[in-house]
Amino acid sequence: MRLPTLTLSLQFARFDDAAAHRAALPRHAVARWIRHALERDAEIAVRIVDAEEGRALNRDYRHKDYATNVLTFDYATEPVVLADLVLCAPVVAREAAEQGKSLQAHYAHLLVHGTLHAQGWDHEASDADAEAMEAREIAILTRLGFANPYAERNP
Repeated sequence: MRLPTLTLSLQFARFDDAAAHRAALPRHAVARWIRHALERDAEIAVRIVDAEEGRALNRDYRHKDYATNVLTFDYATEPVVLADLVLCAPVVAREAAEQGKSLQAHYAHLLVHGTLHAQGWDHEASDADAEAMEAREIAILTRLGFANPYAERNP
């Protein structure tokens, strides 16, 4: 199976504990995770931000005044996927700890999730859409060697 071509820009804002996030996101791994979620060639920028930038973007573009884990800005899906994925490092770290998974595993899931959004997948329109997107994420992450991100975890 030929994976789509990806032109990737990986950016890190300056924030506390940035080194741990850089270590969890080697460029080759990020490219691999995104390429496995792509259905066609793409140009994607991934930016890892602090809580302040994440909150401002979520407030300005989604009118929700809090930092969220991943924001997808999709500009085109044909003939090439064009998108920006913005991940909020403190939120991702907190969620990974709460869910009992590694920082890298949670980033992989959120990058796959955001990449699917960039191609038109939606989990908020209906339960059927949510189930389809979740199943797609699980299949991709399994191929990449990650556990089901939606499985129940014992504390």
